[in-house]
Amino acid sequence: MDFINKIKYRFNTANIIEKLIYINVGVFAVSLLILVVQGLYRGQVSYIVQWFSLDGDLNELLTQPWTLISYGFLHSGFIHLLFNMIGLYFIGNLFIQYFTQKQALQFYLLGTLFGGFFYLFSQNYFPLFEGSSSRLVGASAGVSAIFIGLATYMPNYQINIRLLGYIKLWHLAAVWLAFDVVGLIGPNGGGSFSHLGGSLFGFLYVNQASNKKLDIFGSLFSMFKKKEKPLQTVYKSKTNLKKKTTLVANNQKEIDAILDKISKSGYDTLTKAEKDFLFKQGKK
Repeated sequence: MDFINKIKYRFNTANIIEKLIYINVGVFAVSLLILVVQGLYRGQVSYIVQWFSLDGDLNELLTQPWTLISYGFLHSGFIHLLFNMIGLYFIGNLFIQYFTQKQALQFYLLGTLFGGFFYLFSQNYFPLFEGSSSRLVGASAGVSAIFIGLATYMPNYQINIRLLGYIKLWHLAAVWLAFDVVGLIGPNGGGSFSHLGGSLFGFLYVNQASNKKLDIFGSLFSMFKKKEKPLQTVYKSKTNLKKKTTLVANNQKEIDAILDKISKSGYDTLTKAEKDFLFKQGKK
């Protein structure tokens, strides 16, 4: 019981990336156990694979629509699971440093969905896969969505890889995509199509979200930005300037005379006109 409680505690306190890893490992363990039991009874294919992997036949999808998502939690073997979970752990934890955990889950699930659609398209459109029967499993499409989305968001971010040094994310993404493109005509062509589907979702989602954000903030910024008036050239008349200078000089003389009168006789001796003039000059 203590062991089970510890597992529950670790799962409840884990971030979304760790929870996805726990679910994938748990599903693999259960499917492996069922496969062993079936093997004892001469079973050929695991029931979990039959019910939750994505079949390339569109008719099968009509009866098992959930497989468009569920296949992303199944794996064909331990090495397949190991590499996908290592990639999910490192890429996913870097992802949630810049995005929310909710967004990480969305990228994983929707990337898996897009990957499933691309897989079905490849199996039912290209002559290369005509007459073949296959099933899709693996978290690679979801991991691809997270990775390419992250590389789209910050392409120049550098990761320190032993023996290779610092490498930019977009360089790694280019190599990642190149392997998938080459693999389209390989033995796992359907899987490569699903990877590219997840990658396309990650790129489009981040690209569109970034453009909208820039547009929104640009509009808000323009609302509060002070609008500058066009420069105007002012031509000053020498005649007007001379008149203004003479007026100022005359006003100053009158002010001096009033102040002199106040100093000798007091403010009460000023006439109403003199008081009004002094008041107006004091407001300028």
